[in-house]
Amino acid sequence: MVKKNPQKKAKYDKRNILNDLSGREWLLLTKSIWISEKCVDDKFAFQHPAPFLINDIKKLVRFFTKENMIVLDPFCGSGTTLVACGTENRKGIGIDLNKKYCQMSQKRLQDLKLKKNQQIVCGDSLKKISQIKGKIDYCVTSPPYHNILRHNGGGLREEKDKDVRNGARLGVEYYSNDKRDLGNQAQYKDFLRLLKEIMEEVYKKLRDKKYCSIIISDFTVNKKETNASGDVIRVMQDIGFGFEGAVVLVQNSKPLYPFGYPYAYKMNHHHQYILNFRKL
Repeated sequence: MVKKNPQKKAKYDKRNILNDLSGREWLLLTKSIWISEKCVDDKFAFQHPAPFLINDIKKLVRFFTKENMIVLDPFCGSGTTLVACGTENRKGIGIDLNKKYCQMSQKRLQDLKLKKNQQIVCGDSLKKISQIKGKIDYCVTSPPYHNILRHNGGGLREEKDKDVRNGARLGVEYYSNDKRDLGNQAQYKDFLRLLKEIMEEVYKKLRDKKYCSIIISDFTVNKKETNASGDVIRVMQDIGFGFEGAVVLVQNSKPLYPFGYPYAYKMNHHHQYILNFRKL
């Protein structure tokens, strides 16, 4: 009978100043394609028009920070980044313009007993970021996608058996009516301009050589498919960030819709890009 070797303890390199991962854990998270991973605690987030999943953010937080480091999300929404920070023992700061979503984040953290070391700031990121005391160690966020949720049916998803389908939203059409909201910019160029102004504030607060991740999908502008991810990369490079590469986040569980059928090809976006940048 062949004896199985006892599992070796993961080896951690003391020279690692980026995170608390072993070499193997580090390697697995450098793949250019990730499959989005859902969990039971994601359901609460679907009250927001553009949720993302806890496990996806936990991977980023684990890779780009050590325990007790400070993580900022300037478009906090339903508080997924703060939930990830709470479970991974990081100090999270989440900013959102919409009081409703700030309250949602607060309730979510309270229900999960993760309020410790998590800070929710309600207000305009353009002003609030500069008021953060000290520096931050990492920024991860998913900005509102221009004004696409104001298109007909853009934010509404049908309920099925009184439950929430994966990738669905509970009758929420858009983020807010606030003119400062990225999701309310009438022109795409104004969306990019305002995003740049906000990310410039992030750049100032971020420690040197630290990272920023933006999760975004390409989308339609004026009925034309737009390479939004490429435009965001250029915006970030103009600020002074170095582009460190994109991870394709595959979202296989999202529902399919016959957008162009039977007349023309129209893509169902079942992936997002995790755009990773570093402060040079």
